[in-house]
Amino acid sequence: MYMTLNEMAAMCDSAAKNKGWGLTPLPFSEVIANIQAEVSEAWEEYRDGHKPDETYWRGTKPEGIPTELADVLIRVFHAAGHYGIDLDTAFGNKMVYNRTRSKRHGGKRA
Repeated sequence: MYMTLNEMAAMCDSAAKNKGWGLTPLPFSEVIANIQAEVSEAWEEYRDGHKPDETYWRGTKPEGIPTELADVLIRVFHAAGHYGIDLDTAFGNKMVYNRTRSKRHGGKRA
């Protein structure tokens, strides 16, 4: 099933609201902190010795780096849907711009 980024954002926003999330305004700083928390949980899975592609189960709940990265996407899409951010356009604009950048621009390690 192919969905646009904006469709995924609308789906995640709707799913969150159906579960009672995002019904009252949150400061944008808290929304960003929640996204960062999911990235940190992926890092903790790695520090605990799990491989990047490893999913394991705690009862019926999936765990591992792939699950935490999915949570990052869910939170990003929920935020975009909630705030009306056009991710299709933003992503397209950024990819077009990135094609103009030099190889390993800025001298960063990774």
